[in-house]
Amino acid sequence: MNENKQAENNRSIDAARLIDLFLAGAANLEAGKEWINELNVFPVPDGDTGTNMTLTIKSAVAEVENLDENSRSMRDVCKAISSGSLRGARGNSGVILSQLLRGFGKVVRGENEITVPIISDSFARAVETAYKAVMKPKEGTILTVARGISEKAKELADQGVEDFDTFIPEVLAYGDEVLAKTPDLLPVLKQAGVVDSGGQGLIQFLKGCYDGYLGKEIVPAAAQPAEEAAAEAPAEPEEPELKYLYSTAFTIVLDKDFNKAAAKSLRKYLESLGDSVICEQAEETVVVQVHTNDPGLAIQKGIQYGQIKGLVVENMKLEKAGSAQAAAETEAPAAAASAAAAEPEQEMPHKDTGFITVSVGQGIEEIFRGLGVDCVISGGQTMNPSTDDILNAVRKVNADTIYVLPNNKNIVMAANQAADLSEDKKVIVIPTTTIPQGITAIINFAPDLGEEENRENMLAGIEAVKSAEVTYAVRDTVINDVEIHKDDMMGIGDAGILAVGKDRDETALACLEKMVGEETEIISVYYGDQVTEEEAEKFRESVLARFESCDVELQYGGQPIYSYILSAE
Repeated sequence: MNENKQAENNRSIDAARLIDLFLAGAANLEAGKEWINELNVFPVPDGDTGTNMTLTIKSAVAEVENLDENSRSMRDVCKAISSGSLRGARGNSGVILSQLLRGFGKVVRGENEITVPIISDSFARAVETAYKAVMKPKEGTILTVARGISEKAKELADQGVEDFDTFIPEVLAYGDEVLAKTPDLLPVLKQAGVVDSGGQGLIQFLKGCYDGYLGKEIVPAAAQPAEEAAAEAPAEPEEPELKYLYSTAFTIVLDKDFNKAAAKSLRKYLESLGDSVICEQAEETVVVQVHTNDPGLAIQKGIQYGQIKGLVVENMKLEKAGSAQAAAETEAPAAAASAAAAEPEQEMPHKDTGFITVSVGQGIEEIFRGLGVDCVISGGQTMNPSTDDILNAVRKVNADTIYVLPNNKNIVMAANQAADLSEDKKVIVIPTTTIPQGITAIINFAPDLGEEENRENMLAGIEAVKSAEVTYAVRDTVINDVEIHKDDMMGIGDAGILAVGKDRDETALACLEKMVGEETEIISVYYGDQVTEEEAEKFRESVLARFESCDVELQYGGQPIYSYILSAE
Protein backbone atom coordinates (compact mmCIF):
# COMPACT_ATOMS: atom_id res chain seq x y z
CA MET A 1 0.00 0.00 0.00
CA ASN A 2 2.80 2.39 0.95
CA GLU A 3 4.66 1.50 -2.24
CA ASN A 4 1.58 2.34 -4.30
CA LYS A 5 1.23 5.67 -2.48
CA GLN A 6 4.92 6.44 -3.06
CA ALA A 7 4.54 5.63 -6.75
CA GLU A 8 1.61 8.06 -6.98
CA ASN A 9 3.70 10.79 -5.32
CA ASN A 10 6.47 10.22 -7.85
CA ARG A 11 4.13 10.44 -10.83
CA SER A 12 2.04 13.51 -10.08
CA ILE A 13 2.33 16.97 -8.54
CA ASP A 14 -0.73 18.69 -7.11
CA ALA A 15 -1.24 22.42 -6.52
CA ALA A 16 0.08 22.37 -2.95
CA ARG A 17 3.22 20.57 -4.02
CA LEU A 18 3.68 22.93 -6.98
CA ILE A 19 3.74 25.82 -4.50
CA ASP A 20 6.46 24.07 -2.50
CA LEU A 21 8.53 23.49 -5.64
CA PHE A 22 8.11 27.05 -6.86
CA LEU A 23 9.04 28.62 -3.52
CA ALA A 24 12.10 26.38 -3.26
CA GLY A 25 13.15 27.35 -6.78
CA ALA A 26 12.77 31.04 -5.96
CA ALA A 27 14.85 30.65 -2.78
CA ASN A 28 17.62 28.84 -4.66
CA LEU A 29 17.68 31.51 -7.36
CA GLU A 30 18.04 34.22 -4.73
CA ALA A 31 20.79 32.25 -3.01
CA GLY A 32 22.85 32.27 -6.22
CA LYS A 33 22.03 35.75 -7.53
CA GLU A 34 25.41 37.35 -6.78
CA TRP A 35 27.28 34.54 -8.47
CA ILE A 36 24.92 34.82 -11.47
CA ASN A 37 25.51 38.59 -11.57
CA GLU A 38 29.24 37.95 -11.93
CA LEU A 39 28.65 35.92 -15.09
CA ASN A 40 27.66 39.04 -17.05
CA VAL A 41 29.98 39.48 -20.02
CA PHE A 42 30.74 43.17 -19.60
CA PRO A 43 32.87 43.75 -16.48
CA VAL A 44 30.90 46.85 -15.49
CA PRO A 45 29.97 47.61 -11.87
CA ASP A 46 26.29 46.95 -12.52
CA GLY A 47 25.98 43.29 -13.52
CA ASP A 48 22.39 42.53 -12.64
CA THR A 49 21.04 39.38 -14.32
CA GLY A 50 20.78 37.45 -11.06
CA THR A 51 19.21 40.40 -9.28
CA ASN A 52 16.67 40.97 -12.05
CA MET A 53 15.63 37.33 -12.20
CA THR A 54 15.39 37.14 -8.41
CA LEU A 55 13.21 40.25 -8.15
CA THR A 56 11.00 38.93 -10.94
CA ILE A 57 10.47 35.67 -9.08
CA LYS A 58 10.00 37.39 -5.71
CA SER A 59 7.10 39.36 -7.14
CA ALA A 60 5.44 36.06 -8.06
CA VAL A 61 6.31 34.59 -4.65
CA ALA A 62 4.47 37.47 -2.97
CA GLU A 63 1.32 36.73 -4.96
CA VAL A 64 1.52 33.00 -4.28
CA GLU A 65 2.00 33.56 -0.55
CA ASN A 66 -0.97 35.93 -0.50
CA LEU A 67 -3.33 33.27 -1.84
CA ASP A 68 -6.15 32.45 0.53
CA GLU A 69 -5.91 28.96 2.02
CA ASN A 70 -9.25 28.10 0.43
CA SER A 71 -8.29 29.31 -3.04
CA ARG A 72 -5.13 27.40 -3.86
CA SER A 73 -6.29 25.40 -6.84
CA MET A 74 -3.93 24.74 -9.73
CA ARG A 75 -5.59 27.58 -11.65
CA ASP A 76 -5.16 30.00 -8.72
CA VAL A 77 -1.50 29.08 -8.26
CA CYS A 78 -0.69 29.41 -11.97
CA LYS A 79 -2.49 32.75 -12.16
CA ALA A 80 -0.53 34.08 -9.17
CA ILE A 81 2.81 32.91 -10.60
CA SER A 82 2.06 34.31 -14.04
CA SER A 83 0.60 37.64 -12.91
CA GLY A 84 3.26 38.24 -10.27
CA SER A 85 6.19 37.45 -12.53
CA LEU A 86 4.80 39.43 -15.49
CA ARG A 87 4.29 42.57 -13.41
CA GLY A 88 7.50 42.15 -11.45
CA ALA A 89 9.65 41.37 -14.49
CA ARG A 90 12.91 43.35 -14.64
CA GLY A 91 15.53 43.27 -17.36
CA ASN A 92 15.51 41.05 -20.42
CA SER A 93 16.30 37.93 -18.41
CA GLY A 94 13.46 38.67 -15.98
CA VAL A 95 10.97 39.30 -18.79
CA ILE A 96 11.94 36.06 -20.54
CA LEU A 97 11.63 34.16 -17.25
CA SER A 98 8.18 35.65 -16.71
CA GLN A 99 7.12 34.56 -20.21
CA LEU A 100 8.41 31.03 -19.56
CA LEU A 101 6.31 30.89 -16.39
CA ARG A 102 3.34 32.32 -18.24
CA GLY A 103 3.53 29.67 -20.97
CA PHE A 104 3.97 26.93 -18.38
CA GLY A 105 0.84 28.10 -16.58
CA LYS A 106 -1.26 28.14 -19.76
CA VAL A 107 -1.04 24.35 -19.95
CA VAL A 108 -0.94 23.42 -16.28
CA ARG A 109 -3.73 25.66 -14.98
CA GLY A 110 -6.47 23.43 -16.38
CA GLU A 111 -5.19 20.29 -14.64
CA ASN A 112 -5.77 18.94 -11.14
CA GLU A 113 -2.38 17.23 -11.10
CA ILE A 114 0.78 17.56 -13.18
CA THR A 115 2.18 14.39 -14.81
CA VAL A 116 5.24 13.92 -16.99
CA PRO A 117 3.29 14.26 -20.27
CA ILE A 118 1.59 17.41 -18.98
CA ILE A 119 4.82 19.03 -17.82
CA SER A 120 6.41 18.15 -21.16
CA ASP A 121 3.58 19.98 -22.95
CA SER A 122 3.86 22.91 -20.53
CA PHE A 123 7.60 23.24 -21.18
CA ALA A 124 6.95 23.33 -24.92
CA ARG A 125 4.34 26.06 -24.47
CA ALA A 126 6.70 27.97 -22.17
CA VAL A 127 9.44 28.03 -24.80
CA GLU A 128 7.00 29.00 -27.55
CA THR A 129 5.66 31.88 -25.45
CA ALA A 130 9.14 33.16 -24.53
CA TYR A 131 10.46 33.07 -28.10
CA LYS A 132 7.41 35.03 -29.32
CA ALA A 133 8.08 37.71 -26.70
CA VAL A 134 11.60 38.38 -28.02
CA MET A 135 11.76 40.47 -31.18
CA LYS A 136 15.10 39.02 -32.31
CA PRO A 137 15.75 35.75 -30.42
CA LYS A 138 19.44 35.02 -29.99
CA GLU A 139 20.89 31.55 -29.43
CA GLY A 140 23.37 30.93 -26.66
CA THR A 141 21.04 32.59 -24.15
CA ILE A 142 18.38 31.58 -21.64
CA LEU A 143 16.12 30.79 -24.60
CA THR A 144 18.53 28.11 -25.85
CA VAL A 145 18.72 26.52 -22.41
CA ALA A 146 14.93 26.56 -22.04
CA ARG A 147 14.46 24.98 -25.47
CA GLY A 148 16.99 22.25 -24.69
CA ILE A 149 15.18 21.42 -21.46
CA SER A 150 11.87 21.28 -23.32
CA GLU A 151 13.26 18.97 -26.00
CA LYS A 152 14.67 16.59 -23.38
CA ALA A 153 11.35 16.61 -21.53
CA LYS A 154 9.49 15.61 -24.70
CA GLU A 155 12.03 12.89 -25.47
CA LEU A 156 11.56 11.34 -22.02
CA ALA A 157 7.77 11.65 -22.18
CA ASP A 158 7.73 9.99 -25.61
CA GLN A 159 9.85 7.16 -24.19
CA GLY A 160 7.17 6.49 -21.62
CA VAL A 161 8.96 7.83 -18.55
CA GLU A 162 6.26 8.46 -15.94
CA ASP A 163 8.01 9.05 -12.61
CA PHE A 164 9.54 12.39 -11.70
CA ASP A 165 12.36 10.67 -9.80
CA THR A 166 13.77 9.70 -13.20
CA PHE A 167 12.43 12.58 -15.26
CA ILE A 168 13.67 15.61 -13.31
CA PRO A 169 17.34 14.60 -12.84
CA GLU A 170 17.70 13.68 -16.51
CA VAL A 171 16.12 16.96 -17.66
CA LEU A 172 18.37 18.99 -15.35
CA ALA A 173 21.48 17.09 -16.43
CA TYR A 174 20.69 17.85 -20.06
CA GLY A 175 19.99 21.48 -19.16
CA ASP A 176 23.50 21.67 -17.68
CA GLU A 177 24.90 20.25 -20.94
CA VAL A 178 23.09 22.88 -23.02
CA LEU A 179 24.21 25.65 -20.68
CA ALA A 180 27.83 24.51 -20.96
CA LYS A 181 27.57 24.85 -24.76
CA THR A 182 26.28 28.44 -24.73
CA PRO A 183 29.82 29.86 -25.17
CA ASP A 184 30.07 27.91 -28.44
CA LEU A 185 26.96 29.71 -29.71
CA LEU A 186 27.96 33.19 -28.52
CA PRO A 187 31.67 33.94 -29.06
CA VAL A 188 31.48 36.87 -26.64
CA LEU A 189 30.72 34.37 -23.86
CA LYS A 190 33.63 32.20 -24.89
CA GLN A 191 36.11 35.06 -24.80
CA ALA A 192 34.83 36.22 -21.43
CA GLY A 193 35.12 32.66 -20.08
CA VAL A 194 31.53 32.47 -18.82
CA VAL A 195 28.30 30.68 -19.62
CA ASP A 196 25.13 32.66 -20.26
CA SER A 197 24.01 34.28 -17.02
CA GLY A 198 20.29 34.08 -17.83
CA GLY A 199 20.58 30.41 -18.69
CA GLN A 200 22.45 29.82 -15.45
CA GLY A 201 19.68 31.61 -13.56
CA LEU A 202 17.07 29.33 -15.11
CA ILE A 203 19.05 26.22 -14.16
CA GLN A 204 19.53 27.59 -10.65
CA PHE A 205 15.77 28.08 -10.32
CA LEU A 206 14.92 24.61 -11.65
CA LYS A 207 17.49 22.93 -9.42
CA GLY A 208 15.83 24.65 -6.49
CA CYS A 209 12.47 23.29 -7.65
CA TYR A 210 14.00 19.80 -7.63
CA ASP A 211 15.30 20.34 -4.10
CA GLY A 212 11.76 21.31 -3.17
CA TYR A 213 10.49 18.13 -4.80
CA LEU A 214 12.92 16.14 -2.67
CA GLY A 215 11.86 18.02 0.44
CA LYS A 216 15.26 19.65 0.96
CA GLU A 217 15.59 22.93 2.81
CA ILE A 218 17.12 25.72 0.74
CA VAL A 219 20.07 27.32 2.53
CA PRO A 220 20.33 31.03 1.56
CA ALA A 221 24.12 30.88 1.43
CA ALA A 222 24.00 28.18 -1.25
CA ALA A 223 25.78 28.93 -4.49
CA GLN A 224 27.30 26.81 -7.21
CA PRO A 225 29.54 23.83 -6.43
CA ALA A 226 33.16 24.77 -5.74
CA GLU A 227 34.50 23.02 -8.84
CA GLU A 228 32.03 24.91 -11.07
CA ALA A 229 32.91 28.19 -9.43
CA ALA A 230 36.58 27.61 -10.14
CA ALA A 231 35.85 26.80 -13.77
CA GLU A 232 33.31 29.51 -14.59
CA ALA A 233 33.28 32.35 -12.11
CA PRO A 234 35.69 35.25 -12.51
CA ALA A 235 38.43 35.77 -10.00
CA GLU A 236 37.38 37.38 -6.75
CA PRO A 237 38.03 41.12 -6.82
CA GLU A 238 40.65 42.52 -4.53
CA GLU A 239 39.42 44.05 -1.29
CA PRO A 240 38.85 47.80 -1.71
CA GLU A 241 40.60 50.24 0.56
CA LEU A 242 37.23 51.07 2.10
CA LYS A 243 35.00 48.33 3.48
CA TYR A 244 32.05 49.85 1.60
CA LEU A 245 32.79 51.80 -1.57
CA TYR A 246 29.58 53.63 -2.47
CA SER A 247 27.67 56.23 -0.50
CA THR A 248 24.11 55.82 -1.74
CA ALA A 249 21.36 58.32 -0.95
CA PHE A 250 17.83 58.65 -2.29
CA THR A 251 14.28 59.42 -1.28
CA ILE A 252 11.33 57.07 -1.70
CA VAL A 253 8.02 58.72 -2.58
CA LEU A 254 5.71 56.10 -1.11
CA ASP A 255 2.91 54.65 -3.21
CA LYS A 256 1.78 52.01 -0.72
CA ASP A 257 1.33 51.61 3.03
CA PHE A 258 4.59 51.92 4.93
CA ASN A 259 3.99 50.80 8.50
CA LYS A 260 6.43 50.14 11.35
CA ALA A 261 6.99 46.58 10.19
CA ALA A 262 7.88 47.76 6.66
CA ALA A 263 10.23 50.42 8.07
CA LYS A 264 11.94 47.84 10.27
CA SER A 265 12.25 45.43 7.35
CA LEU A 266 13.76 48.11 5.09
CA ARG A 267 16.28 49.21 7.71
CA LYS A 268 17.28 45.61 8.42
CA TYR A 269 17.81 44.96 4.72
CA LEU A 270 19.94 48.11 4.31
CA GLU A 271 22.03 47.14 7.32
CA SER A 272 22.69 43.78 5.68
CA LEU A 273 24.17 45.64 2.68
CA GLY A 274 26.52 47.99 4.51
CA ASP A 275 26.76 50.62 7.26
CA SER A 276 26.03 54.31 7.99
CA VAL A 277 22.35 53.57 7.44
CA ILE A 278 19.74 56.33 7.54
CA CYS A 279 16.09 55.32 7.05
CA GLU A 280 13.77 58.12 8.15
CA GLN A 281 10.11 58.55 7.25
CA ALA A 282 8.56 62.00 6.79
CA GLU A 283 4.87 61.91 5.88
CA GLU A 284 4.74 60.25 2.44
CA THR A 285 8.49 59.96 1.86
CA VAL A 286 11.37 57.95 3.27
CA VAL A 287 14.93 59.31 3.22
CA VAL A 288 17.51 56.57 2.72
CA GLN A 289 21.28 56.56 2.96
CA VAL A 290 23.69 53.63 3.14
CA HIS A 291 27.38 52.98 2.51
CA THR A 292 27.50 49.76 0.51
CA ASN A 293 29.28 47.87 -2.24
CA ASP A 294 25.94 47.13 -3.96
CA PRO A 295 24.05 50.42 -4.50
CA GLY A 296 21.77 48.73 -7.03
CA LEU A 297 20.41 46.34 -4.39
CA ALA A 298 19.55 49.21 -2.05
CA ILE A 299 17.82 51.06 -4.89
CA GLN A 300 15.92 47.97 -6.02
CA LYS A 301 14.64 47.50 -2.47
CA GLY A 302 13.51 51.11 -2.32
CA ILE A 303 11.59 50.75 -5.58
CA GLN A 304 9.41 48.11 -3.90
CA TYR A 305 7.88 50.85 -1.74
CA GLY A 306 7.45 53.63 -4.31
CA GLN A 307 9.16 55.96 -6.78
CA ILE A 308 12.83 56.87 -6.29
CA LYS A 309 13.88 60.52 -6.47
CA GLY A 310 17.02 62.53 -5.79
CA LEU A 311 19.34 59.58 -6.30
CA VAL A 312 23.02 60.22 -5.52
CA VAL A 313 25.65 57.46 -5.66
CA GLU A 314 29.22 58.54 -4.84
CA ASN A 315 32.39 56.49 -5.07
CA MET A 316 34.05 57.27 -1.72
CA LYS A 317 37.36 55.87 -2.95
CA LEU A 318 37.64 58.85 -5.25
CA GLU A 319 37.09 61.39 -2.50
CA LYS A 320 40.25 63.39 -1.77
CA ALA A 321 39.45 64.02 1.85
CA GLY A 322 39.09 61.48 4.67
CA SER A 323 36.06 59.44 5.53
CA ALA A 324 34.61 62.14 7.81
CA GLN A 325 34.51 64.66 4.97
CA ALA A 326 33.09 62.07 2.59
CA ALA A 327 30.28 61.32 5.01
CA ALA A 328 29.51 65.03 5.40
CA GLU A 329 29.35 65.46 1.64
CA THR A 330 26.91 62.56 1.22
CA GLU A 331 24.57 63.87 3.92
CA ALA A 332 23.96 67.07 1.95
CA PRO A 333 22.69 65.32 -1.20
CA ALA A 334 20.43 63.15 0.96
CA ALA A 335 18.94 66.23 2.61
CA ALA A 336 18.51 67.91 -0.78
CA ALA A 337 16.85 64.76 -2.11
CA SER A 338 14.47 64.80 0.85
CA ALA A 339 13.52 68.42 0.25
CA ALA A 340 12.94 67.81 -3.45
CA ALA A 341 10.89 64.68 -2.90
CA ALA A 342 8.80 66.32 -0.17
CA GLU A 343 7.35 68.79 -2.66
CA PRO A 344 3.78 67.75 -3.42
CA GLU A 345 3.13 66.53 -6.96
CA GLN A 346 0.73 68.66 -8.94
CA GLU A 347 -2.37 67.01 -10.38
CA MET A 348 -1.75 66.49 -14.07
CA PRO A 349 -4.29 67.98 -16.50
CA HIS A 350 -5.64 65.69 -19.19
CA LYS A 351 -4.01 65.84 -22.60
CA ASP A 352 -3.91 63.76 -25.76
CA THR A 353 -0.28 62.68 -25.58
CA GLY A 354 2.07 62.01 -22.68
CA PHE A 355 5.67 60.88 -22.25
CA ILE A 356 7.43 58.54 -19.83
CA THR A 357 11.16 58.03 -19.76
CA VAL A 358 13.66 56.08 -17.68
CA SER A 359 16.82 57.74 -16.44
CA VAL A 360 19.06 58.18 -13.44
CA GLY A 361 20.84 61.35 -12.40
CA GLN A 362 19.37 64.69 -11.35
CA GLY A 363 20.74 66.56 -14.34
CA ILE A 364 19.43 64.09 -16.91
CA GLU A 365 16.04 64.03 -15.22
CA GLU A 366 15.85 67.83 -15.45
CA ILE A 367 16.78 67.68 -19.15
CA PHE A 368 13.93 65.28 -19.87
CA ARG A 369 11.42 67.28 -17.86
CA GLY A 370 12.54 70.41 -19.71
CA LEU A 371 11.74 68.63 -22.97
CA GLY A 372 8.18 67.95 -21.83
CA VAL A 373 8.41 64.46 -20.31
CA ASP A 374 5.56 63.92 -17.85
CA CYS A 375 7.03 61.14 -15.73
CA VAL A 376 10.66 60.14 -15.19
CA ILE A 377 11.18 56.67 -13.71
CA SER A 378 14.41 56.47 -11.76
CA GLY A 379 16.34 53.58 -13.27
CA GLY A 380 18.62 52.38 -16.01
CA GLN A 381 21.91 50.64 -15.45
CA THR A 382 22.14 49.04 -11.98
CA MET A 383 18.40 49.28 -11.38
CA ASN A 384 16.07 48.15 -14.15
CA PRO A 385 12.48 49.17 -13.38
CA SER A 386 9.90 46.42 -13.45
CA THR A 387 6.94 46.05 -15.78
CA ASP A 388 4.74 47.15 -12.89
CA ASP A 389 6.87 50.26 -12.28
CA ILE A 390 6.23 51.29 -15.88
CA LEU A 391 2.53 50.44 -15.61
CA ASN A 392 2.26 52.59 -12.48
CA ALA A 393 3.82 55.48 -14.39
CA VAL A 394 1.33 54.94 -17.22
CA ARG A 395 -1.53 55.19 -14.73
CA LYS A 396 -0.18 58.48 -13.37
CA VAL A 397 0.13 60.19 -16.75
CA ASN A 398 -3.25 61.66 -17.62
CA ALA A 399 -3.13 61.14 -21.38
CA ASP A 400 -4.85 58.92 -23.94
CA THR A 401 -1.65 57.99 -25.79
CA ILE A 402 1.64 57.61 -23.97
CA TYR A 403 5.11 57.24 -25.47
CA VAL A 404 7.60 55.29 -23.35
CA LEU A 405 11.35 55.79 -23.79
CA PRO A 406 13.26 52.99 -21.95
CA ASN A 407 16.75 54.39 -22.73
CA ASN A 408 18.37 51.05 -21.96
CA LYS A 409 18.41 47.81 -23.94
CA ASN A 410 17.67 45.86 -20.77
CA ILE A 411 14.43 47.78 -20.16
CA VAL A 412 12.86 47.64 -23.64
CA MET A 413 11.23 44.24 -23.10
CA ALA A 414 9.72 45.28 -19.76
CA ALA A 415 8.35 48.41 -21.45
CA ASN A 416 6.82 46.32 -24.25
CA GLN A 417 5.31 44.01 -21.66
CA ALA A 418 3.81 47.01 -19.86
CA ALA A 419 2.33 48.22 -23.15
CA ASP A 420 0.69 44.82 -23.66
CA LEU A 421 -0.78 44.87 -20.14
CA SER A 422 -2.09 48.45 -20.29
CA GLU A 423 -5.86 48.30 -20.65
CA ASP A 424 -7.23 51.83 -20.86
CA LYS A 425 -4.43 53.79 -22.53
CA LYS A 426 -2.51 53.35 -25.75
CA VAL A 427 1.16 52.86 -24.96
CA ILE A 428 3.76 53.24 -27.70
CA VAL A 429 7.27 52.08 -26.87
CA ILE A 430 10.10 53.79 -28.73
CA PRO A 431 12.98 51.30 -28.20
CA THR A 432 15.65 53.79 -27.15
CA THR A 433 18.66 52.03 -25.65
CA THR A 434 20.69 55.03 -24.45
CA ILE A 435 20.02 58.39 -22.82
CA PRO A 436 21.11 60.34 -25.96
CA GLN A 437 18.68 58.30 -28.05
CA GLY A 438 15.87 59.14 -25.62
CA ILE A 439 16.68 62.87 -25.78
CA THR A 440 16.77 62.79 -29.59
CA ALA A 441 13.50 60.84 -29.75
CA ILE A 442 11.59 63.38 -27.67
CA ILE A 443 13.07 66.26 -29.70
CA ASN A 444 11.82 64.58 -32.91
CA PHE A 445 8.23 64.45 -31.66
CA ALA A 446 5.92 66.88 -33.49
CA PRO A 447 2.51 67.65 -31.87
CA ASP A 448 0.85 68.30 -35.23
CA LEU A 449 1.69 64.83 -36.61
CA GLY A 450 -0.18 61.55 -36.07
CA GLU A 451 0.96 58.67 -33.92
CA GLU A 452 2.47 56.58 -36.71
CA GLU A 453 4.26 59.54 -38.30
CA ASN A 454 5.71 60.53 -34.94
CA ARG A 455 6.78 56.97 -34.24
CA GLU A 456 8.59 56.80 -37.59
CA ASN A 457 10.26 60.20 -37.02
CA MET A 458 11.41 59.23 -33.54
CA LEU A 459 12.79 55.91 -34.76
CA ALA A 460 14.59 57.65 -37.61
CA GLY A 461 16.02 60.15 -35.15
CA ILE A 462 17.52 57.56 -32.83
CA GLU A 463 19.08 55.74 -35.77
CA ALA A 464 21.17 58.84 -36.42
CA VAL A 465 22.57 58.98 -32.88
CA LYS A 466 25.84 57.34 -31.87
CA SER A 467 26.24 56.85 -28.12
CA ALA A 468 28.87 55.74 -25.64
CA GLU A 469 29.23 55.41 -21.87
CA VAL A 470 32.53 55.61 -19.98
CA THR A 471 33.00 53.60 -16.80
CA TYR A 472 35.55 51.34 -15.10
CA ALA A 473 36.08 47.57 -15.20
CA VAL A 474 35.49 45.47 -12.09
CA ARG A 475 37.43 42.42 -13.30
CA ASP A 476 39.85 41.15 -15.94
CA THR A 477 38.31 39.80 -19.14
CA VAL A 478 38.53 39.74 -22.95
CA ILE A 479 35.69 41.01 -25.14
CA ASN A 480 35.85 40.94 -28.95
CA ASP A 481 39.63 40.40 -28.72
CA VAL A 482 39.99 43.50 -26.52
CA GLU A 483 41.91 42.76 -23.33
CA ILE A 484 40.45 44.49 -20.27
CA HIS A 485 41.98 44.65 -16.79
CA LYS A 486 40.38 45.45 -13.47
CA ASP A 487 40.13 49.23 -12.88
CA ASP A 488 40.68 50.02 -16.58
CA MET A 489 38.45 52.73 -18.03
CA MET A 490 36.10 51.45 -20.73
CA GLY A 491 34.08 53.19 -23.40
CA ILE A 492 31.02 51.09 -24.28
CA GLY A 493 29.29 52.04 -27.51
CA ASP A 494 26.03 51.02 -29.15
CA ALA A 495 27.56 47.79 -30.48
CA GLY A 496 30.20 46.99 -27.85
CA ILE A 497 33.57 48.13 -26.54
CA LEU A 498 34.91 51.24 -28.28
CA ALA A 499 37.98 52.01 -26.18
CA VAL A 500 39.93 50.83 -23.14
CA GLY A 501 42.58 52.80 -21.29
CA LYS A 502 43.99 53.89 -17.96
CA ASP A 503 42.94 57.54 -18.19
CA ARG A 504 39.26 58.51 -18.08
CA ASP A 505 39.36 61.50 -20.43
CA GLU A 506 41.71 59.86 -22.92
CA THR A 507 39.42 56.84 -23.06
CA ALA A 508 36.42 59.11 -23.67
CA LEU A 509 38.29 60.92 -26.48
CA ALA A 510 39.20 57.56 -28.02
CA CYS A 511 35.49 56.71 -28.06
CA LEU A 512 34.66 59.94 -29.87
CA GLU A 513 37.37 59.21 -32.44
CA LYS A 514 35.34 56.17 -33.48
CA MET A 515 31.96 57.89 -33.20
CA VAL A 516 32.56 61.17 -35.01
CA GLY A 517 32.40 61.20 -38.80
CA GLU A 518 32.34 63.80 -41.55
CA GLU A 519 28.59 64.21 -41.15
CA THR A 520 28.76 64.78 -37.39
CA GLU A 521 27.66 68.25 -36.35
CA ILE A 522 27.03 68.05 -32.61
CA ILE A 523 28.87 66.24 -29.82
CA SER A 524 27.07 66.09 -26.47
CA VAL A 525 28.79 65.29 -23.18
CA TYR A 526 26.80 64.48 -20.02
CA TYR A 527 29.11 64.26 -17.04
CA GLY A 528 28.39 62.10 -14.02
CA ASP A 529 28.35 62.74 -10.29
CA GLN A 530 31.99 61.67 -9.89
CA VAL A 531 33.27 64.32 -12.34
CA THR A 532 33.67 67.91 -11.13
CA GLU A 533 32.48 70.84 -13.22
CA GLU A 534 36.09 71.99 -13.68
CA GLU A 535 37.16 68.54 -14.90
CA ALA A 536 34.21 68.43 -17.28
CA GLU A 537 35.03 71.87 -18.71
CA LYS A 538 38.63 70.78 -19.24
CA PHE A 539 37.42 67.69 -21.09
CA ARG A 540 35.14 69.82 -23.26
CA GLU A 541 38.12 71.97 -24.27
CA SER A 542 39.99 68.81 -25.31
CA VAL A 543 37.01 67.70 -27.42
CA LEU A 544 36.76 71.14 -29.08
CA ALA A 545 40.45 71.10 -29.89
CA ARG A 546 40.23 67.65 -31.45
CA PHE A 547 36.94 68.11 -33.35
CA GLU A 548 37.06 71.73 -34.48
CA SER A 549 34.19 71.44 -36.96
CA CYS A 550 31.72 70.21 -34.34
CA ASP A 551 29.67 72.04 -31.75
CA VAL A 552 30.32 70.55 -28.32
CA GLU A 553 27.54 70.71 -25.72
CA LEU A 554 28.43 70.01 -22.08
CA GLN A 555 25.67 69.26 -19.59
CA TYR A 556 25.54 67.97 -16.03
CA GLY A 557 23.94 64.53 -15.98
CA GLY A 558 24.63 63.53 -12.40
CA GLN A 559 24.49 59.83 -13.30
CA PRO A 560 26.30 57.37 -11.00
CA ILE A 561 28.91 54.84 -12.16
CA TYR A 562 29.25 56.26 -15.68
CA SER A 563 31.70 59.20 -15.77
CA TYR A 564 30.56 60.38 -19.18
CA ILE A 565 27.65 59.68 -21.47
CA LEU A 566 28.62 60.76 -24.99
CA SER A 567 26.68 61.26 -28.20
CA ALA A 568 27.54 62.25 -31.76
CA GLU A 569 24.89 63.42 -34.23
